[in-house]
Amino acid sequence: MVPKHRLDEITARFQFLEAKMADGAAGADIAQLAQEYAQLKPVVAEITTYKQCLADLEDAEEMLADPEMRSLAEEELPRLKRALPELEHSLQLALLPKDDADERAAMIEIRPGTGGDEASLFAGDLLRMYQRYAEGQGWRFEIMEEALTELGGVKEVTAHVKGQGVFARLKYESGVHRVQRVPTTESGGRIHTSAATVAVLPEAEEVDIDIPATDIRIDTMRASGAGGQHVNTTDSAVRITHMPSGIVVTSSEKSQHQNRAIAMQVLRAKLYDLERQKADDARAADRKSQVGSGDRSERIRTYNFPQGRMTDHRINLTLYKLEQVMQGDLTDIVDALTADEQAQKLAELNP
Repeated sequence: MVPKHRLDEITARFQFLEAKMADGAAGADIAQLAQEYAQLKPVVAEITTYKQCLADLEDAEEMLADPEMRSLAEEELPRLKRALPELEHSLQLALLPKDDADERAAMIEIRPGTGGDEASLFAGDLLRMYQRYAEGQGWRFEIMEEALTELGGVKEVTAHVKGQGVFARLKYESGVHRVQRVPTTESGGRIHTSAATVAVLPEAEEVDIDIPATDIRIDTMRASGAGGQHVNTTDSAVRITHMPSGIVVTSSEKSQHQNRAIAMQVLRAKLYDLERQKADDARAADRKSQVGSGDRSERIRTYNFPQGRMTDHRINLTLYKLEQVMQGDLTDIVDALTADEQAQKLAELNP
């Protein structure tokens, strides 16, 4: 268990932040203090509950020596002893190292993989699944860049998701999603297997990633919309190449100024994610990365429509509620993946 002096240090830091904010910290400091205060508040609540249980347990054991209080103590002791391990576990979870990106907004990129038209249609289904999940969480879901096929599938889409704890809940979605079903384009009723790839990147601010103007090349291109009469005849599309990394991002909305801002936002997110991946690799050079930051070429999930089954291969989770999942009910999946990552972290702290 965490040493008592460490718990006291956390509580003292929380009280210091509380007093500092009450005194009216100025300028940029207030935002930073408020963020740390908000992070420590649930931890201190767990510490307080845990310490109270320890104190009650000590009092009950002392009451055993008092004939008048003995019966009350014998009644209370079993309850307190049962509660203590659960409180210790909750406290350990609260004290686990937090991913600095967990509270950030996120970028979602979805692309079809193997499977032709069916893969593009499935990519569109995944897009709608995430839109519905975001709506249920009260998040804002904005499509930044989208290219569609003639059948209404997705060639490529980038979306921006804003809200509380977005990246913490969506980071497990990065990887290859496989679908098994009879395609609407298949007349023979044969089950087809196809795939789409998803990448979830934490949003980066300018202060996180400095991009010197000398490191990028900006090209303007003629943007095309849905085709036919919708073709945009102005040179409004923007392509930005980050020369040191080779990363290329594009945006083809109608406003060239807006395109540049969108492309820079996506580029910052990609470079920030690249730095995070390097840090993850350095920390986990001798072991498998955790589910939240795993290999994005890895097949993570299968959606089997004939059996109504969704299987997450990372944690061997199978749910027979595929229709609800495709409607955005991802809570059981995300909760299970979060619990698995927490268990891995606890195992590392308590080998």
